Amino acid sequence: MRLFLVILGVVIAVTAILFALQNSVITTIVFGIWRVEGSLALVLLLTMAVGFSVGILALIPTILQKNWKIANHKKRITELEKDSNEKIEKISSQRKRIDYLENSLKLEIGQTPSTQSEPTQPPRLPDESN
Repeated sequence: MRLFLVILGVVIAVTAILFALQNSVITTIVFGIWRVEGSLALVLLLTMAVGFSVGILALIPTILQKNWKIANHKKRITELEKDSNEKIEKISSQRKRIDYLENSLKLEIGQTPSTQSEPTQPPRLPDESN
């Protein structure tokens, strides 16, 4: 997509320059109290440059806003990934505790425990203050 935009920009620039060079008649520009005479090609190129500059200036707030949103979303994604990893660790710890308790219960009622090796003490539970 970026390559397409570069090619399109080059084509438009070359077309504008050819158009301006083919129109080299001297013309008078009047703006308020100013009166300037110059080549029509120069006037056309300056007009295009001013239009391009105004367009870029109009886009700056949108670009900055999108970059700000992207930065905020990346920060939020990092926070969510961290929270998700903490929850996965907690679930894993709880699963180990459940397995230990199931094996202990089976031993108490006389059944053989599952094929997993039995830990000597139950895993410590994380602080439940969250």
